[in-house]
Amino acid sequence: MSTLTIIVAMDAQRGIGINNTLPWKLPEDLAHFKRLTTGHPIVMGRKTFDSIGRPLPNRRNIVITRNAGWRHEGVEAVGSVEAALALLDGAPGFVIGGAEIYRQAMPLADQLIITEIARTFQCDAFFPELDAGVWQEAAREKHASETADLQYAFVTLRRKAQA
Repeated sequence: MSTLTIIVAMDAQRGIGINNTLPWKLPEDLAHFKRLTTGHPIVMGRKTFDSIGRPLPNRRNIVITRNAGWRHEGVEAVGSVEAALALLDGAPGFVIGGAEIYRQAMPLADQLIITEIARTFQCDAFFPELDAGVWQEAAREKHASETADLQYAFVTLRRKAQA
């Protein structure tokens, strides 16, 4: 497994959220997220943590915040993506959001696991543009949600080897 994986669900316009919440209900994506991240460290920004409201169980929760005094039980707080990676000490981990943390982690990530939702939603937070020169598709599984009336795909992108 890669050292650092970014995991994200996004709409057809790279939208990932609105008002600090997900703009869609897609239980299959939440189950996919849980299946992949359980047992591994997860790294997120403080606003993403606040939107979840609690540490996610069976995962080491690392929260990036500019507020050096911020604390929450069951969470390790750090001041930067680099500090979060230092805590991982080479162990595989997942970056789970939000937009600014994704932007900062992109140059450091080895792999992206994206749930591509084939619809556009009203969003105020977006995933960074993907550079086709950096990422190559390694896997794609197309699905249709039975509960949410959404078409989506689980897509894995891996960083291309440097020439």
